[in-house]
Amino acid sequence: MTNESQVQDAGTTMGATSIATLSCTNAPPAMAPAEKPRKFAGIDFKKWQQKMFFYLTTLCLQRFTIEEAPEVPEGTSEKKCFMIVETWKHSDFFCRNYILSGLQDDLYNVYSRTKTTKELWGALERKYKAKDAETKKFFVARL
Repeated sequence: MTNESQVQDAGTTMGATSIATLSCTNAPPAMAPAEKPRKFAGIDFKKWQQKMFFYLTTLCLQRFTIEEAPEVPEGTSEKKCFMIVETWKHSDFFCRNYILSGLQDDLYNVYSRTKTTKELWGALERKYKAKDAETKKFFVARL
């Protein structure tokens, strides 16, 4: 059984199958990743976020932006429990680091302390969605 099918089995077992997960399982096996987005420097977050999300989607990692670590149901064997948790950690590690590598060095230093992809994605959204909204208000007020 491959890691991907193990994750799929784990997700189905726990009732956590989502549309995002299904989009990857139905994707052609030879789907090439999109071009990696330019590095985010703190300006135009929404555009960068959309490009990064698409990039993560082509890698079948987008679900980690919203997903918590899996809770393994009682009665699951120790071996299967270990495989589920380690597979999730491994994929989350890759996703988090793809996002971090898409940040300029000064932002990387600030956000590299996050523990999970969901935490990183949320922190970026809280900081830069608010900042984008303030910038738009300023431009509208000047018109």
